Amino acid sequence: MIISTATNAQYNVARPGSAPQRVTARMRHAMYDRFLLSARPQPQDKILDVGATSDQVYDFSNYLEAWYPHKSNITAVGIDDAQFLEELYPGITFRKADGRDLPFADGTFDVVHSSAVLEHVGSRENQLQFIRELSRVARRAVFITTPNRWFPVEVHTVLPFVHWLPAPAFRAILRRLGHDMLSREENLNLVGAGDLRRMCRDLALADVEIDTVRLWGISSNLLLTIRKTQG
Repeated sequence: MIISTATNAQYNVARPGSAPQRVTARMRHAMYDRFLLSARPQPQDKILDVGATSDQVYDFSNYLEAWYPHKSNITAVGIDDAQFLEELYPGITFRKADGRDLPFADGTFDVVHSSAVLEHVGSRENQLQFIRELSRVARRAVFITTPNRWFPVEVHTVLPFVHWLPAPAFRAILRRLGHDMLSREENLNLVGAGDLRRMCRDLALADVEIDTVRLWGISSNLLLTIRKTQG
């Protein structure tokens, strides 16, 4: 079996080594490359990674910490206990914190990165607050990834098409299939490109770019880059 009803720390049900996880690894490599191209972090830049996970099963779970070479410039935050990152990747600093209420002053970091977290912070109001906070603590750029709601396969459950239904119907199906955790809005609230555009407008973010990475020729993940005006 590829999937079960047990949700892991990565908010999905696919097992390690399964085909969905191999695809996820490839997509995260693509998103990391896009981060380097879009946010253009410099060796001296202070980087905040929002959404560090306690998962240690997949080598791509905390991919920025694993792959970015200038580890002493990374501060990782998350609601999970990911203190192990400091030992696993010497130079990294971990702080337990919620991305909707970050314990940092405005413009503390040159670049803020967050991958596959926006869909897990809850309601649209919470998503707005999450983006607002990441933008607040960034001096130059914010880079956010999230699965595209309009990709045919829902990446957390590996179910096709059901996430295209209205939210109440989608959540009811998840409950019937035993995915109770993922059926709750506070744990999974998918967005499309139009949703991201509306949120950026609501937050009065002027210099934004929404891009995608593709799987099978279809946009599977959305990439939001927010560029800040430097005074």
